[in-house]
Amino acid sequence: MKRTDYINWDEYFMGIAMLAAKRSKDPSTQVGACIVSQDNIIISTGYNGMPKGCSDDEFPWDRTGEETKYPYVVHAELNAILNANGRDLRGSRLYVALFPCNECAKAIIQSGVKEVLYLSDKYATTPATLASKRMLEAAGVKTTRLRPGIRSLTLDFTPDEEK
Repeated sequence: MKRTDYINWDEYFMGIAMLAAKRSKDPSTQVGACIVSQDNIIISTGYNGMPKGCSDDEFPWDRTGEETKYPYVVHAELNAILNANGRDLRGSRLYVALFPCNECAKAIIQSGVKEVLYLSDKYATTPATLASKRMLEAAGVKTTRLRPGIRSLTLDFTPDEEK
């Protein structure tokens, strides 16, 4: 008999997005994204962070004050789109921890992603998120809030011979 306690595709791809988020150096918000083909093949991943060549130690991570992270940080969704290196994203799905902002929504629409699956919508009433939702709907990009059947996954890096 085969195993019955395996994770489904949505849990798998959201898990990849959540794992990508662990690469973020942002002290307050870690977001990951995973772009998947119509055939359930991972095309690209991304997380929120500084652009290539911009040191994580030299640019600000503050959320408030004179100089903040906001003009510098590349969001997870845009990073995933850019990390696809020009591959065709038409018809793909994007898994992301947090509902995309308006700037990421523009890139999602332009790249041809057909569906955005997300976990959190904590900024639902902000102008940027409202604009994002309006644009995604107008462009025919489906948005789905995932409610996975599992609460968490644990990764164990212990080799079998050491268990």
